[in-house]
Amino acid sequence: MDISIVVPSYNEAESLPHLAEWIDRVMKEHGFSYEVIIVDDGSNDGTWQAAEKLHAANPAYRGIKFRRNYGKSAALNTGFAAAQGDVVITMDADLQDSPDEVPELYRMIKEDGFDLVSGWKKKRYDSKIAKNIPSKFFNWTTRKMSGIYLHDFNCGLKAYRHDVVKSIEVYGEMHRYIPVIAKWAGFGKIGEKVVQHRKREFGVTKFGMNRFVNGYLDLMSIMFMSRFGKQPMHFFGLIGSGAFLLGFVAFVVLCVMKLCNHISLTNSVWFYVSILFILMGTMLFLAGFIGELVCRNSSTRNQYLIEKEL
Repeated sequence: MDISIVVPSYNEAESLPHLAEWIDRVMKEHGFSYEVIIVDDGSNDGTWQAAEKLHAANPAYRGIKFRRNYGKSAALNTGFAAAQGDVVITMDADLQDSPDEVPELYRMIKEDGFDLVSGWKKKRYDSKIAKNIPSKFFNWTTRKMSGIYLHDFNCGLKAYRHDVVKSIEVYGEMHRYIPVIAKWAGFGKIGEKVVQHRKREFGVTKFGMNRFVNGYLDLMSIMFMSRFGKQPMHFFGLIGSGAFLLGFVAFVVLCVMKLCNHISLTNSVWFYVSILFILMGTMLFLAGFIGELVCRNSSTRNQYLIEKEL
């Protein structure tokens, strides 16, 4: 199979038939063998009934229905697990992503050798205050921290080599950082393509301003896990040892000064600061030690991605 298209859907009953018609036209024009996996993320507006009608009319359409709303990351992860195509395309169900972009995305994966190609909605039709300005700042921060120079990390229109989606796990709200997760997993050839952004025709957006707060917290989690996920002692132990050493040296100096009758320990703020550093260092070191114990007992501690084998 050439292409798997994964479409996470939440209350998009009106959009799905139009999207399916558009996808079918593009696939037939270019002679692709394909499947479309619609993941119904706990919709309550008839999205699943729309998916059932599409499947009845065309077996290339498959559907997965969640019992409740789990979020876009869960929908994508489930779709990735079910995908069979050589190239996996993700797009939103709201008609703001154009299926006409699929052939070029497919070519960039198959011919140019990219592991992942992310869309860049260079010209957007969203509110500047609510989306555009916060998105620019969000993308700038992610570029600086991850070293991946994409303009639009959160674009729903992306293309992946089959191996990529089978090697990564997307959870929580990590769908914004799939390029970062892919790079962490060893898929470093990441490209970008300017894609068309269309105005929403049906329904309303499902994302609020809280996504920016959650997004930065998720970014911190990914950056930490990518560097210290299997060796937490290297992070907590280093900082904890430094804090303990600093506090201990300060405590010894204060004790010497006390013996020389230069200061009164209980009346000195530095005495309490040194004790605080000693306690902080001890707790951080113990946190790293506990993290190491958890890693050693994890079933994934020795799972590594093998690219080739003879």
